[in-house]
Amino acid sequence: MNQYLAVISLRTELNEESVALIPAQRKHVDHLIGEGTVTGYSLALDRSKLWITLIAETKQEAAEILAGFPLSKFFETELHPLAFHQSSRASLLKVSLN
Repeated sequence: MNQYLAVISLRTELNEESVALIPAQRKHVDHLIGEGTVTGYSLALDRSKLWITLIAETKQEAAEILAGFPLSKFFETELHPLAFHQSSRASLLKVSLN
């Protein structure tokens, strides 16, 4: 598997259509993070850019993953193969109900 950095420019200012898609976008990203496909997701304060790190076999597969995002029609994407991506992970205590 390879790692990619997607640098995404959002094409338009938020409008009714794009705002309506935000909950679906968040749910989709949470799902991809949960399965390990997306390893990082950051939004610029001015909401003009997204940075996404993801794992895929090929650049084409990475592009297809991004095309599945609910807000993808508002994206212009640059994909960059990474030699590595390192991040700190905050560990959460798992609660046992036993």
